[in-house]
Amino acid sequence: MLGGIRSGKSEFAEGLVATDASVRYVATAVRGTDDAAWAGRIDRHRARRPVTWTTTEVGDDPPRLLEVVASAAAGETLLVDDVGGWVAAHVTELTVDGANDSLPVALATAVRACRARLVLVSPEVGLSVVPATPVGSIFADALGSTNRALAAECDAVVLVIAGNAVPVKGAL
Repeated sequence: MLGGIRSGKSEFAEGLVATDASVRYVATAVRGTDDAAWAGRIDRHRARRPVTWTTTEVGDDPPRLLEVVASAAAGETLLVDDVGGWVAAHVTELTVDGANDSLPVALATAVRACRARLVLVSPEVGLSVVPATPVGSIFADALGSTNRALAAECDAVVLVIAGNAVPVKGAL
């Protein structure tokens, strides 16, 4: 699931898996104590989840996402929301020239090994302005590379625009 900010990508992904027997929501966000608006967004995401879903939070331990995805069991459904948060957690490790950027390969490898039904939510950075800061460019480049690597591994890719899902690859 790709889409811009507030495009409805998370809600669309949640709807896709709403009737699955076993859903594990994998949250990548770090809840800071100094940003009330961010905390509110996280609270709204939590409130939308059915009580039957389990939640695994990897925001404080971003490398754990690779293990969670690769080790998921057949018959389980994972909903990862979102890949952008995971990339942002690694931004201090990345470089402007991308020389040491192994994130896309690492996550694509974990996705390839995943036996569960896997739904990934990620911001689409290719429709935005070119970032004006070095760290913004590093993030956009890393997320763009990660989205491309993941799309190559996924059976289906959907772009959500204003709450509407537009098929990009495969069928849901």
